[in-house]
Amino acid sequence: MGEFVLPKFQFPALQVAGSQEQFPIRRVFCVGRNYSEHAREMGHDPDREPPFFFMKPNDAIVPASGQIPYPPLTSDLHHEVELVIAIGLGGKNIKKEAALDHVWGYSVGVDLTRRDLQAKAKSMGRPWDWAKGFDASGPCASIHPVTQTGHPSKGRIWLEVNGELRQEGDLSQQIWSVPEIVAHASQAVQLKPGDLIFTGTPAGVGSVNSGDRLRGGIEGVAQFEFEIL
Repeated sequence: MGEFVLPKFQFPALQVAGSQEQFPIRRVFCVGRNYSEHAREMGHDPDREPPFFFMKPNDAIVPASGQIPYPPLTSDLHHEVELVIAIGLGGKNIKKEAALDHVWGYSVGVDLTRRDLQAKAKSMGRPWDWAKGFDASGPCASIHPVTQTGHPSKGRIWLEVNGELRQEGDLSQQIWSVPEIVAHASQAVQLKPGDLIFTGTPAGVGSVNSGDRLRGGIEGVAQFEFEIL
């Protein structure tokens, strides 16, 4: 194989909690409308249809700490707090009963969304990419190995903006569980080690502005705090 014509790109990664090790990020899948109340607030029927997925670039994932830039081209930036699955063992057509064997760990992340761009794209029948996949659109806490967290199927998930509670729910309210999400995703693509899956957000999404401080977490998994710059 010949030499690269450009310097090799740095591979995105997240810190492993309580360690100097890092978890490399390969691809980022996101589940849409996985909590009934959020589906309703977005104007959709929460019936248990098969889950649907969209993607973010892997370098959109940044540590959920310090300062996160307010993105261009929007005046309606929304927060969506989510459980994040870190895949450690790849596979395709994974059975639901074996799906947890493919999970390396968990975290909590925020799916930042340019809601005005998303609404415009929906109205025109266009993809959501520009609304979901911009720079630093996926702040994420450190990855916690399964040995620390187990496989959480219940627990409080929440987000505050400037000390005001905006989102609150429980993982048990997810329409699709972690094993079901992993199994469904593996029917469409071959999952690989390093893949992340954002699993959807509870109700209460809303806009944030420059200078706002976001704080949140998932009981028994992780917490985060950062400022929108």
